[in-house]
Amino acid sequence: MTAKLHCFGESGNSYKAALAMELTGFLWQPVYVDFFGGETRTPEFRKINPMGEAPVLVHEGQTISQSGVILKYVAERTGKLGALTSAQELEISRWILWDNYKLSSLCGVTRFLANFIPSEKRPMEVIRWHKSRLQVSFGVLNTFLSDRKWLVGGRPTIADLSCCGYLYYREPFGFEPGAWPHISAWLERLSELDGWRHPYDLMPGSPADRR
Repeated sequence: MTAKLHCFGESGNSYKAALAMELTGFLWQPVYVDFFGGETRTPEFRKINPMGEAPVLVHEGQTISQSGVILKYVAERTGKLGALTSAQELEISRWILWDNYKLSSLCGVTRFLANFIPSEKRPMEVIRWHKSRLQVSFGVLNTFLSDRKWLVGGRPTIADLSCCGYLYYREPFGFEPGAWPHISAWLERLSELDGWRHPYDLMPGSPADRR
């Protein structure tokens, strides 16, 4: 059965789930969520996900939300990009949790505030503060990748897909690839995997559509 991923192109969290399915050969199709039109706040969407967030995966009678949970579901169903040992399982979970709190959450909020609201309404002090916190997170990731190709087990896993979610977007939010050579090399390795696609090519919805 074809899975349906409720998603939109600007969402780095949606991208994680979409990319995992694309790389593993998981049969799926996108269902566009008009986030900027307020769809996630509607009663209809809240019936799908009471949390009012994308992505949401609907597959074989199950409705699954939160990108980290979807990543684990795809890895378990396909036998790809997951852990090979219990120790790796713990390490993958560690990186997904770190990413959700220290990386993706900051990237998502900062990118939204700096690019997707009218310039006169942008809280510049908040943006600067978030960018300063992001530099610490980028430093952690860059240092960890300085002597390895992948985050866990010497091969690409859903830990990598979780942490890369927002880093392919070019809207400015504080990530300068040239400043973080090990992250940049890692992103390049990911982009060379069979099936990799940029988020705006993989899912419907981009800033250009709203101009």
